[in-house]
Amino acid sequence: MKSSNKKIESYFTKPGVGIGNVGLSKEDIKTSFLEKLFYSLGRIPVVATQNDFYISLALTIRDRVFRKYVKSLEQYAEEDARGVAYLSAEYLPGPHLGNNLLNLEIMEEIREALAELSLDLDELLNEEVEPGLGNGGLGRLASCYMDSLATLGIPSIAYGIRYEFGIFKQEIQNGWQVESTDKWLHNGNPWEVIRPEISFIVNFGGHTKHRRDDDNKLHIEWFPDSEIKGIAYDTPILGYQSTAIILRLWKAEATESFDFAAYNLGDYYRAVEKKMRSENITKVLYPNDENLSGKELRLKQQYFFVCCSLQDIIRLQLLQGRKLETLHEKFTIQLNDTHPSIAVAELMRLLLDEHHLEWEEAWKVTKNTFAYTNHTLLPEALEKWPVSLLRNLLPRHLEIIYEINSRFISEIREHDFTGEQISRMSLVDDRGEPTIRMAHLATVGSYKVNGVSALHSGLLQEQVLQDFAQLWPEKFTNVTNGVTHRRFLALSNPRLAALISEKIGKDWLTHLDKLKGLESFADEEDFRRKWMEVKLHNKKNLANHIKELTGITINPEMLIDVQVKRIHEYKRQHLKVLHILSLYLRIKKDKDTNIPPTAFVFGGKAAPGYFMAKRIIKLITAVGDLINNDPEVNEILKVVFLPNFSVKLAQLVYPGADLSEQISMAGKEASGTGNMKFALNGALTVGTLDGANVEIREEVGEENFFLFGLTTKEVENKKAEGYHPYKIYSENEKLKRVLDFLMSDELTNGDPELFRPVYDNLLNQDPYLLLEDYQSYVDQMENVYKVWQDPGKWARMSILNVANMGRFSSDRSIRDYCEKIWKVEAVKMQSE
Repeated sequence: MKSSNKKIESYFTKPGVGIGNVGLSKEDIKTSFLEKLFYSLGRIPVVATQNDFYISLALTIRDRVFRKYVKSLEQYAEEDARGVAYLSAEYLPGPHLGNNLLNLEIMEEIREALAELSLDLDELLNEEVEPGLGNGGLGRLASCYMDSLATLGIPSIAYGIRYEFGIFKQEIQNGWQVESTDKWLHNGNPWEVIRPEISFIVNFGGHTKHRRDDDNKLHIEWFPDSEIKGIAYDTPILGYQSTAIILRLWKAEATESFDFAAYNLGDYYRAVEKKMRSENITKVLYPNDENLSGKELRLKQQYFFVCCSLQDIIRLQLLQGRKLETLHEKFTIQLNDTHPSIAVAELMRLLLDEHHLEWEEAWKVTKNTFAYTNHTLLPEALEKWPVSLLRNLLPRHLEIIYEINSRFISEIREHDFTGEQISRMSLVDDRGEPTIRMAHLATVGSYKVNGVSALHSGLLQEQVLQDFAQLWPEKFTNVTNGVTHRRFLALSNPRLAALISEKIGKDWLTHLDKLKGLESFADEEDFRRKWMEVKLHNKKNLANHIKELTGITINPEMLIDVQVKRIHEYKRQHLKVLHILSLYLRIKKDKDTNIPPTAFVFGGKAAPGYFMAKRIIKLITAVGDLINNDPEVNEILKVVFLPNFSVKLAQLVYPGADLSEQISMAGKEASGTGNMKFALNGALTVGTLDGANVEIREEVGEENFFLFGLTTKEVENKKAEGYHPYKIYSENEKLKRVLDFLMSDELTNGDPELFRPVYDNLLNQDPYLLLEDYQSYVDQMENVYKVWQDPGKWARMSILNVANMGRFSSDRSIRDYCEKIWKVEAVKMQSE
C-alpha cells in the first residue's frame, strides 16, 4: 500500500463514510450491531446468547469511541499540546456501555434500535461485568478523573495494571465475609484492544557493577537475574460531547513462554514454570502483603507498571523527535498516591543508565516531571519498603535512592534544620530494620505535592510532611476531590436528571455549578412533591434489588439510612451498629413508637487480613439477623448488608438513599467521594468535620447538614490529655447497656467470645474515639428523625444539597490540577 501524508481526517469525510459505518443514527447502529454479531462473533440471532448481544453492542459502540479517539490524537498533534500521564495502581471505571451511550448522547437511539430487533437495552446493560481493577475510592477517583480529562479535552493518557482477577468477590456466609475469585475477564473484555507492538522488558534482581572509563567517568550496569515483558492493553475512555483518551494497562508475560529443553526431558511443570511465575505479577489486585512474599509481589506489581509506563512515555517523546532533556516540557506525570512512587528512581535509572544523561540533568528533568497526590494520613498506607527487599529486587534503584537521599541531606543541612528534623526527613528510616520511606521519595522527587481536601492538605503540611512543607512551602497545594456527575447523577439517576433539566436546562451536565439554579425552586410545593416522587421511585428500585440480592424485604417508604464504604475501624461502621442496637433496646423495653421506620443499609469490603474489620461485618449481620427476625421490631427497623459492593451496585444505592453516613473520626478521612455522590443524589448527610465533609457543609449550609462529634483539634487534645473510654462507658448508662448487649447470648447465640474483640477494644483502647462521639451522634440522629417527620422540610434540604454540589465535580478538580499543578491547557476539538 502506498504511503500517504494525508491527515487522518481524510478517512472520515462524514459519519458513516470511509473506513466503516460509524454513524450515530438508529439505522447505522442496527447495521453495525448486526455486522458485529455476524462477522466478529460468527453468530446469528436465533442461537446468540445475551452475552453475544452485549458483546456485539459493545463492539459497535467501541468503534464510535475509537473514532473520537483518533480524531482527538490528530488534534493534539496539530496543537503540539503538553500532556498529562496519570499513574495509578488502581482504577474502578465501572461498566463502560451505559457511560459511553450517555457521553455519545445516543441512549434513546440505541434503545429504539434494539427494540426493533426485539432486544432490551436494560438487559444488555446488566450483562456487563465491571472491570476488577480497583479496590475503592482511590480507583474510582482515578476513573472519575479520566472522564473529566476526556470531557475537558486535556491531552492525557492513564497508565495502570491489567489485573486478571479483581481484589476478590465478597460473599457473606453465616454472617462472615468470605473471599472468592473475581473473574471479571471470564467472558472477555470487548472494550480493550491488545497492542503487542507496544511492549517493554522489566528486570528484577541480580547485581550492579561499577566501572570507570578512560576519562574517569563512572558507568553503572545492572545485571538482573530475571526479566518479564509488559504488553499494553488499551481501553478508550470517552468524554461527554468531547474527546476520548486512553487507559493503557500492562499485562505481564514471560519473555520465553515455553522451555523446550525441560519439556523434552519430561519436566512438564518446569517447561511452563517461567511463564506462570512471570504472569503472577498481574494476576490479582493487591495481594495480602502481611507476609514477605506478599510484600515482594506488591512491590513487583508497582515497579512493573511504572517501568513499562515510563518506557512508553520516553518512546512517545523520542517518537516526536524530542530530546529527553525536555521531557518535562512535554509531559507532566501525576503519581496517584504513594504506590507509583518508585517511578522517581526508575526515571532516574532510565535517564542515567539507558540514555546517558548526567546526574544533574537527569535530576532536573525528574523533579520537574512528577507531581504527587497524597491520599491518606494513615501511617500504614504511607508505604515503606525494607531495604533488604529493595536490594534483592531492585538493587540499582536502591543505589539511586541512596544517592538522592545523600544529596538531599546535604542540601537541607545548609538550612536551619535540627538533627531530629533531618532524621525525620531522610528517605531512609534506619530505626530498627532499615526501610525506604516512599512518600518522602515522591515528595523530594516531585515539583508539586497536593492533598485531596482542604482539611487533609492542611494536616498533610502540619503533620505528615510538616518538615518538607517548612522547606518547600511553595511545593504544597490542595485539590479537593470531585466525582463525575454524568455517571453518578445523569446515568445512575435519570429521573432526577430529567427533572433537573426540565427546570434549569442541560448545561449542568458540563457545568455542575449550574445546579445552583435549583435553589429558587426549593420552596415550590409542586417541585418538592415531584422531587420526592423521584426519590421514592429510586427507593423502590433499591428495595427490589435488596430483596433479590439478600432476600430481605424493606418498605421503600422507610427512611433509608446508608453507610457503604471500605470496612475500617476509623470509618466507624460499629458506631452506627451501636446506635441501631440502642433503638432496638428502646423498642423492646418501651415499645417506643416515636422511632420512624428505618432501613439501615451497609456495604463494603474488609481487607482479607484485617481481623477487626471482618469482625465488624459479622457484628452488622448478627444485628441484622436479630432485628429482621423479631416481629416486635422488624416493622420499624431493618438491617441489610449488601455483599460485594461495586460501582454497578453504587449506581442503585446512591439514588435510593435518604441519609448518608459519613461518621469517621475527624482527621482520618482524607476526602471521601461517596459523601459527594450521596449529596449529589439528594441524600442528606450526618457526619463529622472530616475530609471533604467540611467543604460540603460549607457549600450546602450548616442548617442542611447533620453535624456531630469532635473536631480534628479536639481529637488531638483529647488524645494528648489522656483518653479513658471506660470512664465514658461507666458514666453513660444507656451506652453501657448497648455495649454490654454485645456480649449477650441474644446477640452471640451462646458464643461469649464472638464480639469480645470489639467490646474489649472499645472499652480499653477505642483508638478512633467512638465512645467519645457516641452521645453526640445519638442526639443528632434524634434531630434527623424530627426532620424526616416533616416531609416538606426534608425535601427542601434535599433540593438545597443538590443545588450546592457544583464545587464537587471532577471537572472542577481537573481544572484545578491544570491550573495549580500541571500548567496544561485544554485543546478545543473541531466539530465534525
